[in-house]
Parts: sequence; structure tokens; C-alpha cells
Amino acid sequence: MCWPPSSRAWRSAATARSTDVGNRLSRIYTRTGDDGSTGLGDGSRVGKDSLRVSAYGTVDELNATIGMVLAADKVPDAVRETLTQVQHDLFDLGGELCIPGMETIKDADVTRLESALDALNDDLPPLKEFILPGGGMAAACCHLARTVCRRAERAVVALAREEEVRPQPRHYLNRLSDLLFVMSRVLARASGFGEVLWQHQRRPKPKPAS
Repeated sequence: MCWPPSSRAWRSAATARSTDVGNRLSRIYTRTGDDGSTGLGDGSRVGKDSLRVSAYGTVDELNATIGMVLAADKVPDAVRETLTQVQHDLFDLGGELCIPGMETIKDADVTRLESALDALNDDLPPLKEFILPGGGMAAACCHLARTVCRRAERAVVALAREEEVRPQPRHYLNRLSDLLFVMSRVLARASGFGEVLWQHQRRPKPKPAS
């Protein structure tokens, strides 16, 4: 599969799922984007800096950062299984954003994230302090994925102000960012490093003006 996913890859996946991947994506470069434009999944062309390209491009970046989490050591099976499904969801979500009018993310996908979040959060102690990104490689990568997820959500919101976008992609990304935060806590504890708490007392209090 062409990676990162281009509109050509998503369009091919949507319209020719029964065809061998190697046959439909035998060429990686086409030179058609040398003028700063790219083709959407419906065949129309837009600038590479368009809101739609920014939205599905950031979703692609999010998928890559989740891949970093899965490549780390000591990832519990429950987290690994959930994130593997999320990667498939995000590829589908990228297709929806790349092909105007396409519908892939369902309300059931959002509910599934909520169920996973509740199950993981039930085993965690109550959060009494702010947490800093860290706690081992897997947890740190998960924090990175969380911030990219928030950026992807902002990109989808910006796109929805200008074009028609269903609410499900936005809901999915919103829940996913919460899930990634909870997962970062789980991963920090599983790694043995523990969570990194913000120590507000480290910054000296400002002196009163004279």
C-alpha cells in the first residue's frame, strides 16, 4: 500500500477492494502533484494546503504516532488490541475525509472507544495531580499521539466550518484523545517508570511588586 496514504490509495481502496493491492498501486510517484495540487478521492483537485488535505494528512500523522506506541516495549495486550483497531479506524477516517460524501466512521465506533476508555480507567487510581508527558517510551509516544489527535480534531473542525463534514469523525477524534490520555497512564504504570507528576512548587513564587 502506498504510504503515507495518498488520495489515490484511498480512492483505490474504496472502489477496487477486490483487486490485488500490488496491481492497483504499482506506481508510487506520478508527478501530478508537482504543481502544489493533489487529487481528492472523488477525482477533484485541490491545493496541498487545503483544509481537507490538512485534515486527512493530520489523521495520517496520528496513525503514524500510534504506530510508534505499538512499536514500544511492554504494551499490555488490551492496549495493543485496541490501538490496532484504532489504526484501521483512522485509515477509514482518512478515506472519509479524502472522499467528500463518503461515510465510514459510525456512532458504534465512538461507543467502542468509550467502552475501552471506561474499562482501562476503572483500574487506575484517581487523578489528583496534572501529568507531564513521559513515564517510559510507550507512554511518552502515547502522549505525543494524544496531542496529534487534538490537532487532527481541530483540523476537522476547521474543515467543517467551510465544507460539509459529518459529526462522527469529530466525535471519534474527541473520544480518542481522551482514550490516549488514559492509555498513557496505563503504559506509564506498566513500564515501571510511573507517571510523571507536575510539581508546581518547582517554580519559585513571584515576588510582590515593590
